[in-house]
Amino acid sequence: MTEAVWLSRKCKHSCDFLPFRLSMLAQDTQQRPTAHQSAGESTQWQRWLSNSVNRLESANLLRTLHPVSTTLSPVEVEINHVTLKEWHDSIADISGSEHLVNSQVSMRLKLFSLNDYMGLSQHPAICKAAAEAATHCGMGPRSSALVGGYTQMHQDLETSLAALKGTEDCLLFSSGFAANLAVVSALCQGPEAVIFSDELNHASIIDGCRLAIRSRGTLQVYRHNDMAHLEQLLAACPSSNRKLVITDSLFSMDGDFADLPGLVCLRRQYGFALALDEAHATLVAGQAGGGAAEMFGVADEVDIHIGTLSKGFGSHGGFVAGSSILKSFLMNKGRSYVFSTALPLPAVAAAQAAIHVCHQEPERRQNLWERVQQLGDLLGVAVQSPVIPLVVGDEATALAASAQLLKKGFHVPAIRPPTVPKNTSRLRVSLSAAHTAEDVRRLAEAIQECNLCFLPMDQVLSSAATRALSSKMLSKL
Repeated sequence: MTEAVWLSRKCKHSCDFLPFRLSMLAQDTQQRPTAHQSAGESTQWQRWLSNSVNRLESANLLRTLHPVSTTLSPVEVEINHVTLKEWHDSIADISGSEHLVNSQVSMRLKLFSLNDYMGLSQHPAICKAAAEAATHCGMGPRSSALVGGYTQMHQDLETSLAALKGTEDCLLFSSGFAANLAVVSALCQGPEAVIFSDELNHASIIDGCRLAIRSRGTLQVYRHNDMAHLEQLLAACPSSNRKLVITDSLFSMDGDFADLPGLVCLRRQYGFALALDEAHATLVAGQAGGGAAEMFGVADEVDIHIGTLSKGFGSHGGFVAGSSILKSFLMNKGRSYVFSTALPLPAVAAAQAAIHVCHQEPERRQNLWERVQQLGDLLGVAVQSPVIPLVVGDEATALAASAQLLKKGFHVPAIRPPTVPKNTSRLRVSLSAAHTAEDVRRLAEAIQECNLCFLPMDQVLSSAATRALSSKMLSKL
């Protein structure tokens, strides 16, 4: 075919389609908003955003970021005088306490606010593993695991995590949030699916429940750690329904463990699948770091072990450990897995090294639990875990104490409504194996200088305020 013939045919086809194209263009022009309309819609969005931010600010709920500089310690940062004053005064403005006097001196801030429970984020072996992976592999293939992002390193880590949890297999996720989202939303679709969720479960579980409800699943929320209430709900559920009970194993705002022996007894009686979010307990609890399920001796009775690599592991990512068929199902139906890029290889290598370090250095876990007991003894409070809530009740009191501790070089966040129920505002202390006995002694001394009166956690958890919070949360689902 000559070029002239090809061009003539091309032109002919173009002419044939010209009226159609012009017609479509005219329709598009008619439907397209004018500049005035676009500006109006943009203004409407800006107005909504401004109003939303203003409402948060007026309710003293508008949060900001405070950049710090890392040091050679995983529990210590350096903060410049400008950031320190802004941070302190933002808390003081809400609590009504005094502003920080101007200073030109930067300071070291000891962190009692992190989830780096095993103090591994800056361990030499973890840093070396991440650096070598980055040097030799970069970030790894940048696509979803199913398309081409899955490597031998990913598979090796899944094998190690399955061994840690005592399960048949494991599946890596981009985060613990994504793991919970996939488990609940994928497994609990259809009218025959019923979810039983502890009222204090993490937001990722709650969001998974929301998605399941949109897929015609049913949600039942049981009172926190109340096995009698859970049994009532289970007994009222038809045996033909597909039932999933899901709970945090270690609750991040209250520091208490789920009643795993009680849950296992009910599982044997009612035949539900038990899913356990071990985000705050993996590598922390259990003789080998297998989590709360190992600590209570019920690992074999848990169907689905969910975890994160960003806390005890000092890395990044999430995982679900269980049967091979569960892995296959979630690989194909868990949307937060299917449509997410595979974990970067430095994070994978760091997590693998963390498992090795914890096996080689069991004294790290022992040191962590010694610090937990030490702080409990010094403050005269009952403790269950490295998450130690010091409930003071009043919001302003908690904020003022947090500001005072910040001024003394300790970051202990104040947790207040709506994160926790009204009148249960608290200082939330998170301990790490990297904290020394002297760190804890100095913190306890600084807290005692705040002259606080702490409410017993058992009283807090059984309060009417907690029940009211649960009802409020349910109404939003």
